[in-house]
Amino acid sequence: MKLTLAEKIFQRASRSKLTAGEVTVADVDLAMVHDGTGPLAIKAFKEMGAERVWDPDKIVFVIDHVAPSASIGTSELHVMMRKFASEHGIRNFFDAGSGVCHQLLPEQGYVRPGSLIVGTDSHTCTYGALGAFSTGIGSTEMAAVFASGSLWFKIPETVKIVIGGRTQKSVAAKDVILHIVGAIGADGAAYKALEYEGPTVKGMSVSERLTICNMAVEMGAKAGLVNPDDRTLEFLKGHTEIGCETLRSDEGAEYEEELHFDVEQLQPQIAYPPNVDNVKPVSEFVDVKVDQVFLGSCTNGRLEDLEAAARILEGRKITEGVRMIVAPASRQTYLDALERGLISIFVRAGCTVCNPGCGPCVGAHQGVLADGEVCLSTSNRNFTGRMGSPKGKIYLCSPYTAAASAINGKITDPSMSE
Repeated sequence: MKLTLAEKIFQRASRSKLTAGEVTVADVDLAMVHDGTGPLAIKAFKEMGAERVWDPDKIVFVIDHVAPSASIGTSELHVMMRKFASEHGIRNFFDAGSGVCHQLLPEQGYVRPGSLIVGTDSHTCTYGALGAFSTGIGSTEMAAVFASGSLWFKIPETVKIVIGGRTQKSVAAKDVILHIVGAIGADGAAYKALEYEGPTVKGMSVSERLTICNMAVEMGAKAGLVNPDDRTLEFLKGHTEIGCETLRSDEGAEYEEELHFDVEQLQPQIAYPPNVDNVKPVSEFVDVKVDQVFLGSCTNGRLEDLEAAARILEGRKITEGVRMIVAPASRQTYLDALERGLISIFVRAGCTVCNPGCGPCVGAHQGVLADGEVCLSTSNRNFTGRMGSPKGKIYLCSPYTAAASAINGKITDPSMSE
């Protein structure tokens, strides 16, 4: 029988011949929690009466959502995580300032093709860019994983998304995925695995693939995946010394649906509030003034994203009255940006460069919006109240569009700023 990548991963993890639509109990290869969800998992673990985690080497703790802490209450939650990790021998611990969980795990070599990964964050689907099946789960479910190392799953049907065409110079992977989210809709792929294929995907860097897999959940998908190829293996050589089994979908595998997108003529895209699937070309938003621009997050805080924005900002200033916040996705990204002179470009342009973390994206601290303010963000969600006041508005865009708009003080087509 011809199998999809998702089916192959679940058959390996559950040691079964089950396929899409069937329920299985599978062994988890890696489990991740962050400070927004980890304390709840710890509490549930204790309430279950569990004494020891199943395998401390397969658990990763990350403090990134409110990092460094912005309140006494948050600090106490951080202490809870540090104490639990120490008591259970969890050495894979990334404290405040290390970076965003979804950047750290691929960067630090925890993600390998063919693995089954769970995280208490919906954007855990990011890791599918490296050929893993990675998905978000609840904190109580994670407590069960901590105790047993396994979890039940319904193996999802797979939708193949074939992307073709060479994008224009000012169009990024973020524009491609925003376009797809707009076409499929916020619940158009509910509980499906999205498998990205086609010439455009083959030409994408791993960083770009991380971006398109990151937003699979914005279509309701359980996971987003890219079949491993030479680019994947080259990335892994620089990030992990541990071998892995490279699984791929079979030729002739059965998909629930196959969707095709041609991005040759695609314009830069904007998702307008309050839903991610409200997507239109940037040309329809040229008169929208912005108060704040955010460059960062698990979607677009990687080095390639910072480089894209810096190319537009170099030698220029953001307009008076606009705040631009830049948050590199990890400490390593920050160091690389320093070495390449990107941080200097941002600071000279008038940006505020923050420590690596999630703060502005989730409205926890660092750039909280006031009533009536408009933010243009490279993040993945524009829900009401996401970045602060429920009376604020969030528009989503690519790093190119973010930089061009900061210069002009309103949403701007980046091709007009080159």
